[in-house]
Amino acid sequence: MFLPLHDGVPLKNMKTPSGTRLLIAACVIAYLLTFYGPLGPDAMIAGLGLIPSVLFGTEILPEGYPFVPAPLTLLTNIFLHVSLFHLVGNMLFLWVFGDNVEDAMGHGRFLAFFLLCGGFASLVHALIEAESHHPLVGASGGVSGVVAAYLILYPRVRIWGLFLKGIPLRLPAYWAIGFWFVLQFASAFFGEDRGVGWFAHLGGFVAGALLIPLMRHRYDPLLARIETQEMKAPR
Repeated sequence: MFLPLHDGVPLKNMKTPSGTRLLIAACVIAYLLTFYGPLGPDAMIAGLGLIPSVLFGTEILPEGYPFVPAPLTLLTNIFLHVSLFHLVGNMLFLWVFGDNVEDAMGHGRFLAFFLLCGGFASLVHALIEAESHHPLVGASGGVSGVVAAYLILYPRVRIWGLFLKGIPLRLPAYWAIGFWFVLQFASAFFGEDRGVGWFAHLGGFVAGALLIPLMRHRYDPLLARIETQEMKAPR
């Protein structure tokens, strides 16, 4: 278990991470509609969640479901969460890492980046669990892409986080995120909890790592300064 708390990296290219805040607001609103709206959680998750067997046409839902064309559920599922803990965990990752990744690419690119990572993560899950009739929901795929981008941009920045059973530590990003990635990988290939979309997490991470070199600003002042300091540091 790893929950990030604070990184302390200042924003250099923008005053407000509007894209990050917009995504958090969208997920919170979707959560409120899911559990306190007129339709109820079962209908919302069936109507907007990703069901692999429905996506590939091997299963048909009752009339009126899903609420959007099945391919669009690759994206709509990103904004739904099944519990408050699920929501808060994802939003905490997005809050800590998202602002600096957004700062490195701009508002519009960041939103596109998040959706591309989330959509690819959903597709990876669907391909691996092609016969599954259990809905996939959650922003974890998009968040995993943001985490991968942060690791590439700021590998040596120290992050405060809670590790294992709540132990507070301040570690370099490559250690903290590396620990998180190992947990995702081990859970996907060796874990027994199939109720979590572990392969979606891995898919989003891979997408983020591949997209960040293409979508970041050509010159990131903070990254350049860190790289310069590392070159000057005694070995």
